[in-house]
Amino acid sequence: MNFKWNYEQPTPERRQAANELAEKIGMSPVLALLLLQRGIRTESAAKRFFRPMLNELIDPFLMNDMDVAVDRLNDAMGRKERIMVYGDYDVDGCTAVALVYKFLQQFYSNIEYYIPDRYEEGYGISRKGLDYAAEQGVKLIIVLDCGIKAIDEIAYARQLGIDFIICDHHVPDDELPCAVAILNPKRTDSTYPFKHLCGCGVGFKFMQAFAKNNGIPFSQLIPLLDFCAVSIAADIVPVTGENRILAFHGLKQLNQNPSVGMKSIIEICGLTGREITMSDIIFKIGPRINASGRVQNGTETVDLLVEKDFQRALTLASVINQHNDERKEIDRQMSEEANQIVERLESQEHQPAIVLYNEGWKKGVVGIVASRVTELYYRPTVVLSCQDGMASGSARSVAGYDIYDAIKSCRDLLENFGGHTYAVGLSLKVENIPEFRRRFQKYVLEHILPEQTEALMEIEAEIDFKDITKKMHNDLKKFAPHGPDNPKPLFCTRNVYDYGTSKVVGKQQEHIKLELVDSRSSNVMNGIAFGQSKAAHYIKSKRSFDIIYTIEENIYKRGEVQLQIEDIQPSDASSTNGE
Repeated sequence: MNFKWNYEQPTPERRQAANELAEKIGMSPVLALLLLQRGIRTESAAKRFFRPMLNELIDPFLMNDMDVAVDRLNDAMGRKERIMVYGDYDVDGCTAVALVYKFLQQFYSNIEYYIPDRYEEGYGISRKGLDYAAEQGVKLIIVLDCGIKAIDEIAYARQLGIDFIICDHHVPDDELPCAVAILNPKRTDSTYPFKHLCGCGVGFKFMQAFAKNNGIPFSQLIPLLDFCAVSIAADIVPVTGENRILAFHGLKQLNQNPSVGMKSIIEICGLTGREITMSDIIFKIGPRINASGRVQNGTETVDLLVEKDFQRALTLASVINQHNDERKEIDRQMSEEANQIVERLESQEHQPAIVLYNEGWKKGVVGIVASRVTELYYRPTVVLSCQDGMASGSARSVAGYDIYDAIKSCRDLLENFGGHTYAVGLSLKVENIPEFRRRFQKYVLEHILPEQTEALMEIEAEIDFKDITKKMHNDLKKFAPHGPDNPKPLFCTRNVYDYGTSKVVGKQQEHIKLELVDSRSSNVMNGIAFGQSKAAHYIKSKRSFDIIYTIEENIYKRGEVQLQIEDIQPSDASSTNGE
């Protein structure tokens, strides 16, 4: 992918403000500029940003229906009713179910959990799941990370004598289900101050309210925060506000005292002894938790997450790891097929969006393929497969573009859909695919902005290698956890040269291990450029080039800083906006 570099030079006034803030907080002006770019302008705001406090979590009873939800849960326990904790089969759903089940199980034994089968039951609340609940004598279902659109299913549950408490974060329709309580900060009538909780986050707020109402110390919720961190990272929600607090303390829990299930996944991932970051969750922990729901059944994941015996957990984690290996192979094959289809479709070359359909693709992996195609071609993408005569799949978007609205514009062609700005699940009749493709692409063409059609790299600061000190790196680590609305800062250094020792590495010679020197300070820096071996010839030509990178700790040489280089361009070719 060819990236366009975007950099806005700070004004003299902004530099002055950064210098003043830097002096107050004892950081470099470069990092003070990063704070200003995040809306942090004062010493006190910087302290809150760097040290998020659990006592700053929002009162859970500010969420609509929270009091009703807690009362209904208390009544169910008081009447010894059977309770089911029901959730989606992805990371967010499984961690949410594990969190609520583990917490309530400490105080109440007449409780079970249920994860629907992706292939037999599909997304969300299923009739099969409800019939099973009725057979088990369930009177209350707490549903997590889905349910906000399950109007017919929850009406059916009422006929079976089952009440529902919905804990969801997806965008609701105008009509809401007839549940006892609907906890969703995206409700149009929501009074809750923070709108961007994930499903696990909503479940945590419910348990926080239940604990507060019943005099249970907040400290008993802290061991569950590792689930919140994993969910926030994997579901790619903004890491600001309440999510930043939950992610910060969840990572602390994950690193210092993870649950037995999480500890076994950490060992299977080869992360034991390392400081786990949001990136580790996204690329290592999250895919393994997701794998069961994609290949087998998500119930296996929850079994692992609530397991109390470490050896048993390791056995379960090994099975899930095998599912992940199988998922990766399916993913690789499908991604290759999808790329071949796009390359063959000349008509796609000038299309604003991509819609791909293959009846043989595995339903559980189409979301990953949609992400791959979006990254490769930088266009909103829908990937569909077929099961039992019905097409279903996933949509993924590019930065800044709301794909939910685009899918919603075609709702009369759909059987079902749901999601949020950057990711949507949908189903439709196979015969509707051509018309859906036409209308979806037309809507994107009419609503996408020019700047959303190019892959941008947003540079936060231009620096020289002499600016990269151990203190700067240690201070930079305080900006974590990273994610949407608090990205890992991208730096740019211009006119750098190969020190003479850079080389291509990797099993397929796809990466470059670099030693670089910049023209201003003559400092030498180590770096790694993943998947950019095509640039090796230019680098070895002894001509200058510009780089965009993040500043990382070398995991093999503790304490040593290295650059993770995201893009390389010849010095005369990398002109950026804003200069």
